[in-house]
Amino acid sequence: MKMLAARQADFMAQVLDDDRPLPAGWTARHAAGLDIYRNAYRARLVDALRDTYERTARWVGEDAFRAAAAHHVIQTPPNSWTLDHVADGFVEVLHDLFAGDPEVSELAWLEWAMHRAFVAADTVPMDAAGFAAASAGFAEEDWASLRLSFLPSLHLRTVAHDAGTLWNALSADEFEAPDYALPAPAPIIVWREGLRPTFMPLDVPEGHGLARMLDGAGYGEMVESLAAQVGDEEAIMAAGAMLGRWLGNGLIVAVS
Repeated sequence: MKMLAARQADFMAQVLDDDRPLPAGWTARHAAGLDIYRNAYRARLVDALRDTYERTARWVGEDAFRAAAAHHVIQTPPNSWTLDHVADGFVEVLHDLFAGDPEVSELAWLEWAMHRAFVAADTVPMDAAGFAAASAGFAEEDWASLRLSFLPSLHLRTVAHDAGTLWNALSADEFEAPDYALPAPAPIIVWREGLRPTFMPLDVPEGHGLARMLDGAGYGEMVESLAAQVGDEEAIMAAGAMLGRWLGNGLIVAVS
């Protein structure tokens, strides 16, 4: 079994590395067969990326997308048993390859976040009644140190383009290609509602507050950071409203 495993590992290394020396005794016929297998293997990975990034491919064009996908699978071969991870790092590749068109990587991030949200672990979100029960005995200092645990499917990013509108436009049979640049960068979140991945833009203060809480900050720390942007009274009211929206959208799973 150890010898078989070693041969399998060596063959896979041959498939992934064009420059790897051929095993002893291999002929030109063996090398030609390996090239066919290697190309077919990579073509299936490119197809998998195309399935995940359907709208991104439509936006940049099939040829440009497949060239970028081939570059990715050659430079970053899969290291997982599941195709769910073939796209790891592909958004960064698109950011570099389409540096002059930054909406490409932002749209790709949205598609990748939607995919990750779909396959994320199942959890039961906390509702307003559950939160009220969990926090019923909180003193003032408890609220200051309150920390939230969010859905595993929740993802947050600040984008410079209206990626959500572009994503929706690309689902139509025909779409226009206007300038999707936003007046200023703004946050967008992705999560799963039941079995359906969804997304929603946020205003800048809410995106900042959510990012702080996702990073493990306490509720009091979030309010203080908001106060630096909007003032003390507005920060307290805004934080309470944001907490209510997060509960209403089913983003929170636990408090501590």
